[in-house]
Amino acid sequence: MLRGTSIFAAVAVAALLVTATGGTALSSSEAASRTASAAAATAGCGKTPTLRSGTHSIQSGGRTRSFILRIPDNYNNADPYRLIFGFHWLGGTANDVDSGGSSGFTWSYYGLRQLANNTAIFVAPQGLNNGWANSGGEDLTFVDDMLKLIEADLCVDTTQRFAGGFSYGGGMSYALACARATVFRAVAVYAGAQLSGCSGGTQPIAYIGLHGLRDNVLNISLGRSLRDTFVRNNGCTAQNPPEPAQGSLSHVVTAYSGCRSGYPVVWAAFDGGHTPGPVDGSTGDDGARTWTKEVVWNFFNQFQGGTDDTTPPTAPAGLAASGTTASSTNLSWTAATDDVGVAGYDVLRAPGASGGTFAQVGTSATTSYSDTGLTPSTTYRYQVRARDAAGNLSPVSATVAVTTTGGGSTGACTATPTVQTQWGSGYVVQPLTITNTSTSTINGWTVTFTLPAGHTLTGSWNAAVTTSGQTVTAKSMSYNGTLAPGAGTTSLGFQVSRPDGNTALPSGYTCTSP
Repeated sequence: MLRGTSIFAAVAVAALLVTATGGTALSSSEAASRTASAAAATAGCGKTPTLRSGTHSIQSGGRTRSFILRIPDNYNNADPYRLIFGFHWLGGTANDVDSGGSSGFTWSYYGLRQLANNTAIFVAPQGLNNGWANSGGEDLTFVDDMLKLIEADLCVDTTQRFAGGFSYGGGMSYALACARATVFRAVAVYAGAQLSGCSGGTQPIAYIGLHGLRDNVLNISLGRSLRDTFVRNNGCTAQNPPEPAQGSLSHVVTAYSGCRSGYPVVWAAFDGGHTPGPVDGSTGDDGARTWTKEVVWNFFNQFQGGTDDTTPPTAPAGLAASGTTASSTNLSWTAATDDVGVAGYDVLRAPGASGGTFAQVGTSATTSYSDTGLTPSTTYRYQVRARDAAGNLSPVSATVAVTTTGGGSTGACTATPTVQTQWGSGYVVQPLTITNTSTSTINGWTVTFTLPAGHTLTGSWNAAVTTSGQTVTAKSMSYNGTLAPGAGTTSLGFQVSRPDGNTALPSGYTCTSP
């Protein structure tokens, strides 16, 4: 699999972080907003196409630009097709995206071409100087011009335009989300940052971000920042979604709750570096085996057939609990079905073996969920329901009851901070090491510390974090709360902004355990 591993030298980073603006928008008819209607067909529907799969040239902004086009083998000019753009990384090429590199067809267009199985038209644009600086909005104009050419010749569903890319290509996909939110239905940003600008950036669009905890090229905090733009724009409920522990070589996918109907936000964090194709249990990447292609395809595929109707999904089946500890339990279930596509699941919980009211405690984009922060020796009941992109809710699943284990004697723990990096207006503490100093296993921990006056917590990972004034409280997650005597976890970290020139750091770290 081809990927960018030495993507940004120091000089390149400085150049790429300049915000690009401008660009010519599509006409009002081409950029029609999404409404509850059937597929919106283009002028190319019904025509005998002149475009063929392969490399094409086009004049855009006074330059000759190129792109690779892939048309379904069984193309029918009467059927409106999805249109999916795949943007390459810095130093990469359109051919890298189209061919799939060393992984071949299984990784073509980040694995989506194989999964589409001749149901979509794919486009791999070639960036200037093998990048997407988008100076003066020229790359946005390039996309506009490609759309005009393709849709005048081929049958495209204008409610089904998608874009995705890795690293610099992720930055370009983010730029499209900002500036062409009414043109594209959804975007996928793999290990991206704001590298190609964000002209506009105030309208909602379906958004999925994927980023590695140990990305040493574009820090995961940059990906979180992009995600949070559309958490706000889409009206989602703000949260610090769970992320896997460093060293776990696993991934966690979270679907935000509360988003506007049809505008979901999903965050996929993984214990890995700067790559679009991580593999669970491995430090390498492999386009043939990565989980990212199915996650992104399922995210895009939920919007098939235009907008959803009023038909709700079926109820999830087979709800089961496993791995229950004093403070957590793991839930799993069988996927629901929907006439258009399941967007995610709501997890409901009620106290006690009977009675009590079920209330939503979380969401999941997959068929599993870990509930944490539970009380030892306590019974809880759970149900799960599915929802589609239109906000239709399924009936609830059957109920499963769990009883947490006893908390045992109160344990003892310590919290030791390490300042990873500082700059004039902020800093990152990573890791905040939690160590069990007792002689028995602890099942959960709570850390508190105090931020200096004027300092504001802007991000955190691998803990459930709340703030009250300048006091920060961080509670363990299901995957890092259980520590044997003498064992520790280095998964926790956080980022803080502060007044420029203020060099104070947090103080008063304490750690307690049930």
